[in-house]
Amino acid sequence: MRSPLLSVTLSVLLVCMVGWLLVVGRSLILPFVIALIVWYMINSLAHLFAAIPIGRWRLPGFVAFPLALLAIFAAATFVLDIVTVNLAQLAQDAPTYQRRLEELFNQVSKHLDLNDPLELKDLLPDSVVPRMVTAGASLVTTLAGSASLVFIYVLFLVLEQSTFDRKFERLFATPERAEAAFAMRAEINRSIMHYFSIKTAVSVATGALTSLVLLAIGLPYAALFGFIAFLLNYIPTIGSLIGVIFPSLLAIVYYDTLGPFFAIATGLGLIQFAVGNLVEPRLMGSNLNLSGLVIMLSLAFWGAIWGVVGMVLCVPLTVMIVIVCARFEGARPIAVLLSETGDVGPLPGETQKAS
Repeated sequence: MRSPLLSVTLSVLLVCMVGWLLVVGRSLILPFVIALIVWYMINSLAHLFAAIPIGRWRLPGFVAFPLALLAIFAAATFVLDIVTVNLAQLAQDAPTYQRRLEELFNQVSKHLDLNDPLELKDLLPDSVVPRMVTAGASLVTTLAGSASLVFIYVLFLVLEQSTFDRKFERLFATPERAEAAFAMRAEINRSIMHYFSIKTAVSVATGALTSLVLLAIGLPYAALFGFIAFLLNYIPTIGSLIGVIFPSLLAIVYYDTLGPFFAIATGLGLIQFAVGNLVEPRLMGSNLNLSGLVIMLSLAFWGAIWGVVGMVLCVPLTVMIVIVCARFEGARPIAVLLSETGDVGPLPGETQKAS
């Protein structure tokens, strides 16, 4: 009989090995993960199109699916073009903002009568603004460069998705196990669909409101900051804070007075507070059943492994881990610890007995 210490040691080694593989294989795994997300979005949108009534009839599947495919890729191309144009313009203006920031530090030093004037390089590295813009442009270039690989993955997923259920069923020795696996997959799909549908709608609203506020005040790159707010809204807790900081800092160096800075910081802060604390909790409910501490730890873990993409995916990935671990007696304590209430539902065998 295997000792508990040996089981724990082997489990820790397995987790470390999987983490190492995820870091080392990041360049290969990330495009496939993004392709899976795009494929999932296409299928979800196709089901949505097929469910919309048009008079007395509905769109057939062979029409809804290509329509969803075109919609996803058209939206991705449109957004990528807007972000690229805004980043290119921001890269040209970055030296001007750098000089303006240095002037502000000199003014603060004179106002405070400091013997040793405060300089920008004392707090931040030299050319920090151009470097930040270059990093953003590099991220967009990387995404665009991997778009062809993502497209190939999505193409093969679409072509072979009709065989997935048949292959999945043949992985199990008995029909009962296959049925339990399909039920677990359906629960994962429901949870992730619930999360992404609400999160996407809320993120679109946040990005649109952010762009409208910046357009009303007159700050440039409103579309870019709206997209950043949309993307960062997927990142728990810190995403909304960063979405307010970026345009507020630009307002400091763009305007000669602090009025627009306070207006932007207040307006965007109210949007993030209303969306994150009033609207989203009402829509999301408690279906995810994740501890707040666990969400922060998973944010740090997946962010360290996969960067921004890992931060965006930390909640869905943790939900999947909870659902899978809750279905196996040996891994059930992990699901209980990760959950918010400790209630992860009965085991499949217990459900059958109760019925």
